[in-house]
Amino acid sequence: CWQSDDKECIIWFGEEDQLRIMAMKKGTKLNEVFNKLKELLDTFESIEGITFAKSEKYGYVTSCPSNLGTGMRASVHVKVPNLTSDGTDAKAKEICKPLGLSVRGTGGEHTPIGADGTVDISPSARLFIKECEIISKLYQGIKDLMEAEKAAAPVLDFSDATWKLIDSMKTSHPGNRCTKYLSKEYYDSLAADDQATFRRCVMTGIENVDSGLGCYAMKPADYETFAPFFDQIIQDYHNGTADSKHETDWDISGVGEGGVLDVTQLGLSELSMRVRVGRNLTAFNLPGLMDRAERIKFEKTLLPAFDKIKEKMGGCIYSLSPDWGEGEANPNLIDEAKYNELVKAHVMFKDMDADPYLKSAGISSDWPYGRGCWQSDDKECIIWFGEEDQLRIMAMKKGTKLNEVFNKLKELLDTFESIEGITFAKSEKYGYVTSCPSNLGTGMRASVHVKVPNLTSDGTDAKAKEICKPLGLSVRGTGGEHTPIGADGTVDISPSARLFIKECEIISKLYQGIKDLMEAEKAAAPA
Repeated sequence: CWQSDDKECIIWFGEEDQLRIMAMKKGTKLNEVFNKLKELLDTFESIEGITFAKSEKYGYVTSCPSNLGTGMRASVHVKVPNLTSDGTDAKAKEICKPLGLSVRGTGGEHTPIGADGTVDISPSARLFIKECEIISKLYQGIKDLMEAEKAAAPVLDFSDATWKLIDSMKTSHPGNRCTKYLSKEYYDSLAADDQATFRRCVMTGIENVDSGLGCYAMKPADYETFAPFFDQIIQDYHNGTADSKHETDWDISGVGEGGVLDVTQLGLSELSMRVRVGRNLTAFNLPGLMDRAERIKFEKTLLPAFDKIKEKMGGCIYSLSPDWGEGEANPNLIDEAKYNELVKAHVMFKDMDADPYLKSAGISSDWPYGRGCWQSDDKECIIWFGEEDQLRIMAMKKGTKLNEVFNKLKELLDTFESIEGITFAKSEKYGYVTSCPSNLGTGMRASVHVKVPNLTSDGTDAKAKEICKPLGLSVRGTGGEHTPIGADGTVDISPSARLFIKECEIISKLYQGIKDLMEAEKAAAPA
């Protein structure tokens, strides 16, 4: 055989046919691998003395009559866990056969399907079909198969067995707030349509017993529609009461020195600072209830807002949507290499479908449609779209004044919401609406990276957490939650509260927290 340097082209010689010529690629556009193969074939046949055998009646000649005509097999690997939930490809074959598609294992014929439900599908026809029709048929087949996969998703039916499971989880997993506050009496009081939505809200908590919250809103109004359930969870998680009401206030003129929060006053030099908020638009369902068409519509709705932001900050939109439906190309689509580059740089989020909590809630459905990000020219502003919330809006900066990154985020939010048709969803009681109740209110996480080698001299952040917890601060690794601290003792700290706290109080609390932490770090210095 011969193999190209990029490993995407292979030619076998001396097998069942004299030549087996192959092109392969990981990506989102079927036409790219199709065109690659055509280029390879044209190059090969342009050589003097190379003429492919053809029959006037049957097209390209092959040893086996089954491959006559195009001699082509075009295939993709597709993940269909719902259709293969019984451990076989029987249901997938049942769907595919009428579509003229063959289904087999990921290692080829007579091999098992992937452990995650991945199968290999390809059009069965080789003869009396044009090459262009094969690739078109494959694309249509993928579309039809994915619709069948979505329809085969398990439905939480809330049978007697489900209620018994929920009751047992109240004892076995008391930290799961979803099952803690879920009652059959409340569920039975809901109208049929509301029951269907409510099941979606609580599914992740039932399917993932180790959940801390275990629920997500599906629509911006769900916190009002299902208030008897959500109010209990919110009060428990956020230490609120029935009378608690969130207030929004970005005015920092009264904190620090006239609104200036300079960490050099605390004996520190330049810090890595980051502030982000979650936001959702009133005009759309929250991500857990969106289907592919709505995700695409949402992405296209954002374009005028991005255009206006680009007037001020420049930057690029990086989209993962393979297309915009009905044959409409996505002008902002990036390839897999660029996606991996952005993920590695912490600019883009990872594949959400790998998260069991988001998957159960439907938030990762239709991946990667409706997903992507925008990044400013100076790399200090990023907007994710299509993640856990419709929007995650971030500002970051290396500097000494916390107020600068705070004000930058406020400017970005104001610019975004000034566009006609862009209105952020808000609750009169809980402030800005987010998919997860944990982020309600400000939807804000403000953080800094601080070096505390004395407090982390044992190689852990245990002492730093001990100092920070009473201050209302969270401590985590420099790469995010569940990541290690820096080798030099750097940790990420941020105020824990999101709800029943003003935006200006979060930034003030962070500044005070840095001050208190640095005093503890100084006291922990070896004598």
